[in-house]
Amino acid sequence: MNIVLDTNVLLVSLPQSSKYHPIFQALLNKKFDLYLSNEILTEYEEQISFGLGFDRTDLKLRELLNLSNVYCVEPFYNWKLITNDPDDDKFCDCAVACNADYLVTNDKHYNILSPIPFPPITTNTAQDFLELITSKS
Repeated sequence: MNIVLDTNVLLVSLPQSSKYHPIFQALLNKKFDLYLSNEILTEYEEQISFGLGFDRTDLKLRELLNLSNVYCVEPFYNWKLITNDPDDDKFCDCAVACNADYLVTNDKHYNILSPIPFPPITTNTAQDFLELITSKS
């Protein structure tokens, strides 16, 4: 399963005390393939550092990038689909570039994608994705 994780989902899945931590555990256990771009990685780094500090963020990102089921792609086309928050477009562009099964997000800006037939991007909330990966265990 090819997945793009919005930063908000990655952040809530990191703490062991979070109900969404099984998403991060599933990534570590190679239950799905994570795709990201340099833009996404930069946002991950910026947002994780707010909570963990720079040293721990560096360790967490190295752990992430050393996983054999994490892939970097560079989208060659910017679709500009998220009109309410153009900064979110990087996740859509990555999802199209890697042919993602799901773009997992809790951000309502992505609701605009459901009526768009092309490019096809299927979104899933963190809760729905958690239920999907735990039902497959």
